[in-house]
Amino acid sequence: MILAFAVAIVQTVVPMIGAHKRWHGWMAVAEPAAAAQFALTALAFGALMWAFITSDFSLRLVWLNSHSAKPMLYKISGTWGNHEGSMLLWVLIVTLFGAMAAWFGGNLPPTLRARVLSVQAAIGVAFFAFIIFTSNPFLRLDTPPFDGQDLNPLLQDPGLAFHPPFLYLGYVGLSMAFSFAVAALIEGRVDAAWGRWVRPWTLAAWVFLTIGIALGSWWAYYELGWGGFWFWDPVENASFMPWLLAVALLHSAIVVEKREALKSWTILLAILAFGFSLIGTFIVRSGLLTSVHAFANDPERGIWILMIMGFFMGGALVLFTLRASTMEAKGVFGLQSRESALLVNNLLLAVSCFVVFVGTMWPLVAEMFFDRKLSVGPPFFNAAFTPFMVALGLILPVGSVLPWKRASIVKAMKPLRYVFVLALAVGCLAYVMQTGRSMIGPVGMFLGAWLVMGVVVELIQRTGRGANRLGRLFRLPRADWGKAVAHAGLGVTMAGIAGLTAWTVDDIRVAKIGQPWSVGNYELTLMDVQDVRGPNYQATMGVLTLAKGGQVIAELRPEKRFYPVAQMPTTEAAIDYDLKRDVYVVIGDEQNGGGWTIRTYIKPMTNWIWIGCALMALGGLLSLSDRRFRVAAGASKRRATPVPAE
Repeated sequence: MILAFAVAIVQTVVPMIGAHKRWHGWMAVAEPAAAAQFALTALAFGALMWAFITSDFSLRLVWLNSHSAKPMLYKISGTWGNHEGSMLLWVLIVTLFGAMAAWFGGNLPPTLRARVLSVQAAIGVAFFAFIIFTSNPFLRLDTPPFDGQDLNPLLQDPGLAFHPPFLYLGYVGLSMAFSFAVAALIEGRVDAAWGRWVRPWTLAAWVFLTIGIALGSWWAYYELGWGGFWFWDPVENASFMPWLLAVALLHSAIVVEKREALKSWTILLAILAFGFSLIGTFIVRSGLLTSVHAFANDPERGIWILMIMGFFMGGALVLFTLRASTMEAKGVFGLQSRESALLVNNLLLAVSCFVVFVGTMWPLVAEMFFDRKLSVGPPFFNAAFTPFMVALGLILPVGSVLPWKRASIVKAMKPLRYVFVLALAVGCLAYVMQTGRSMIGPVGMFLGAWLVMGVVVELIQRTGRGANRLGRLFRLPRADWGKAVAHAGLGVTMAGIAGLTAWTVDDIRVAKIGQPWSVGNYELTLMDVQDVRGPNYQATMGVLTLAKGGQVIAELRPEKRFYPVAQMPTTEAAIDYDLKRDVYVVIGDEQNGGGWTIRTYIKPMTNWIWIGCALMALGGLLSLSDRRFRVAAGASKRRATPVPAE
C-alpha cells in the first residue's frame, strides 16, 4: 500500500508537468505508473482477503469481523464488510479505473490522457493517505485470540456479499468522469470528441451503480423482514443521488457529442456526480447520521473525508469558474427540439437529487443550527420526489422522438397519440379495478405503459418505410437498442413501485398450529414450529402452507435466527415469488396464551421493480458494446499513425 501510495504521487505530478511542457517522456510515465499502482493495490487487497479466508486472527480486522465457523462466502465478503477493508476496496477500484484508462485510452490525445491519469492518481493519493494514516487494515494483535467476533449477521447474506463491490464500482467509476472533466478544464477544451470519450466511462459506472442499488434494495426487501424495498435511509440516499446525476450526465454528454451544446452544464454534472459519491462516503463513515447499514466510526475520520471532498470539489469548482468562458456552446437549438427535451430531463433529475439531498441532510442541519431533533422519513420524500419522476416519465417518450435542433411537438406526438390513449386506458382500468381509490397505482400503470409502448413506437420509426422493416429493426445500432431497453426498464420499474405501494395487503395475527386463516385470496396454515441449527446460528423456523382455492401452492419456512457470537437476532422472511405478486411471511415470538406472531404481506408486482432494474442495466451494457465506440477508437488510432514522407 505504501508503495502504491508513492507510485500514485509520482503519477500525479510527473505526467501533469509533462502535459504542460509537452514533454512526451514525462507524459508516458502515466501508463506504466497506473498499471503498477493497480497491481500493488490488488496485491494488498489479496493479502487482506487471504487473511479472512484463512481466519488469521492475528490481524485485528479479521478478529473483529470474522469467525472460523462462518461460511466461506461470508469470510470472503468480510474483507469489505467493515470500514478499513471497504476503503481498501474503494481505492482498489480507483486504481482499476485508472489502469483501464491507461490500457484502453490509446485513442485519447496524449496531453488529455496524461492529465486524466494524473487527476485519477491524485484521487488515489488522497485515499491512500486516508487509509494509511487513519484506517490501516493491517494492524496486528500481539496475542492472537482463539477465534473472532464474527461479521454483523445482517451482512451474512448473498445479496450483501455482492452489493458493495457493484456499488463501489459505480461510486468510484464516476471518478473517471470527474478526471475527464478536470483534465478538459485544465486543457481549456471541451468538444464533441470529449463528450464521446466521457460517455462510456460514465455509462459503465452507471450500470454498476444500478446493479448495486438493485441488489441492496432486494436484500432490504427479503432480509430485514419489514417487507419494503426502499426506506429513504441516509445510506440508501447516498447511493441514489449519484445515480440520478449520472443519468443526467449521460444525457447531457449526448448533447455535447451531437451538438456541442450544454458544455458547461455537462462539466458541472461530471464534477457533482463524483462529488455526491464523496458525500455518500462521508455520510456512511462520519458517524454524523445514523443508519441501519452505516459504518459506526469516530467523527475524526469523517473530518478527513470532508477535507478530501473539500479539496477535490472546491478545486474543481474554482477551476470550472476560471475556465467557464472557454466553454462556448456552438450548437444552437430551438425551444422545441431534442436538445431542449434533454435539458428538461437534466433539470428534473438535478432538482430531484437536490430534494433527496435536502431531506437527507436536514435533520443534521436542524440539530446543529436550531438544536432540534427532526426525522425526515418516507412521507416527505414520497411527496417531494414523486412529482419530478412523474414529469420525467411523461416527457421521456416525446423527447426521444424529437429531431435535433428544431422540431414540432405536435408533429412528434402524431405517432405517439394512439399509444398515449392506450396507456391512459391502462391507467383508467387500474383505477376501476382497484378496491381503494389511491391514484398512485393507476398513475404508475399509465406511466409504465406509456414508457414501454413509447419505446416500441420509437423503434418502429427507426426502421423507416417499405419492405424488410423487420430486418432493419435487428440491424439497428446496439446503442439504440440499449437506449430502448433502458427506457423500457424504467417504465417497468415505475409500474412495479406503483403497484407495490398502492395495493399491498398486510395482516398480523397470533396463529396457532393447525388453524388456517385468510389473507386476501389466499389461505395460510401454521403446520409446525421447529428449532433448527445453522453453521453459526440457532433458529426458530415456522412451517406454513399457502393455499388458493383449496389447493396448496407452496410451503413457506420463515425463520427467526440468533447468532451467539455476535449476540444478535435476525429475521429471515419466507417468500413465495410470482410475477404477479409475492406472498411474504415473517414469524415472530411465541405468545403466552399459545400460538406465534405471524405477519403476512401480499405484495403485487414486486418483482417488476428488479426486472426493470435488470433491464436498465442490460440497456447500459448493450450501449457499451456498440461497435461505434470501437470504430471511433480505431479511426483515432489510424489517424495517429505517422505516414512516411514520399
